[in-house]
Amino acid sequence: MKVREACARVLAQVLRGEGSLNTLLPLYSAKIPPRDASLLQELCFGTLRHYPALQVVLETLLDTPLKAKDADITAVLLAALYQIRELRTPSHAAVNESVAASGDLKKHWARGLINGVLRRYLREREAIDATCGEDSSYQHLHPQWLVDLLRQAWPDSYRQVLAANNQRPPMTLRVNGARTTRADYLDKLAGQGLAARPAPFAPWGIYLEAPCAVDLLPGFGDGLVSVQDEAAQLCAELLDLAPGQRVLDACCAPGGKTCHMLEVQPALAELVALDIDPQRLTRVEENLNRLGLKATLVAADASRVGDWWDGQPFDRILLDAPCSATGVIRRHPDIKVLRKATDIVKLAAIQLDLLRALWPTLAPGGQLLYATCSVLPAENDAVVSAFCNAEANCEIIPLVTKWGLPTTCGRQLLPGEGANDGFYYALLTKPAGDNRL
Repeated sequence: MKVREACARVLAQVLRGEGSLNTLLPLYSAKIPPRDASLLQELCFGTLRHYPALQVVLETLLDTPLKAKDADITAVLLAALYQIRELRTPSHAAVNESVAASGDLKKHWARGLINGVLRRYLREREAIDATCGEDSSYQHLHPQWLVDLLRQAWPDSYRQVLAANNQRPPMTLRVNGARTTRADYLDKLAGQGLAARPAPFAPWGIYLEAPCAVDLLPGFGDGLVSVQDEAAQLCAELLDLAPGQRVLDACCAPGGKTCHMLEVQPALAELVALDIDPQRLTRVEENLNRLGLKATLVAADASRVGDWWDGQPFDRILLDAPCSATGVIRRHPDIKVLRKATDIVKLAAIQLDLLRALWPTLAPGGQLLYATCSVLPAENDAVVSAFCNAEANCEIIPLVTKWGLPTTCGRQLLPGEGANDGFYYALLTKPAGDNRL
């Protein structure tokens, strides 16, 4: 398979809501020559990062929108526009390769359409860009509903959030403190010619100046280091882990936080790693094996406690709840396409259900850390407030940190505050005198 055909098929499935880059790219990368894998990733990630603007341009160029069954041709046009506008691909190459892709997709009828649309853009680019530039989605590279929610939530900083979401993400490492120190690992990186700096908030975090393949990282295969954003590394410290505790990591996949908790406190009595998707638990197991760690893996719906809980309470619970992922858009630009405004209310209901379901499994005096990679208060403070208002035996532990913005119930990191992703944390405790389980 040629790289632009693979790109069109990946993007078409994303546009139709049939998959994400995380699931689709590995499948199609295996179908193209290895030398083209980086180009496929660049075309897919870049096109989706700029999708809101590219879509506005394409709507201007097309007399009639293409049908859903021709999403692959829409994808060819969007990727070509991305090449012309952002990669500075020579115009003739972008046009010719895109026309050829229609044949690879067995849609020869689209050759004239693709050729005409792209050549019109090249002729009228200045005027078209000027007209499209008045559109808010074009300006901010975000769907309008999300721009509106961010402006409402963060009126003083929403523009910085939008700008951070549109950047390429840094590669961030988490040093395994059970095996080495951050200072020693920074020396190892320097010895390999890999420029890096310590993360400002997470004591285990390191930012690489430039991304690299994990097999180039010293000791990666031996478990000295993992790839994890700094914001996600903060949970292990917030949980105040101690020897002998029984810990639950609900919604644990792909297992970065599971592994980190075990690195920070290897003397836990047990860590139960729970996820609804058995296939994703395979990834958790792989990460545990690489790091030489052990956890109890359970495939179940966290909200259906009767299906998986053995009745023994947990001293600590991490609920990294499913969310809109609006804090990690720079890492997952397909969120701009896949997520809809109507999803937020549905997700908030799921988050609240999870809190209610898991609370009885927490031991008296125990702590539950509620976390999301969302920057929308409807999924964060609003959910925690609703739970605490209805739950008599719940108290909020104030988070006093050098990172994030204080909120009513917790702490909100916005994307790019240091160089981190957007993340929310709230820490809840059950009074020690309450024995209701």
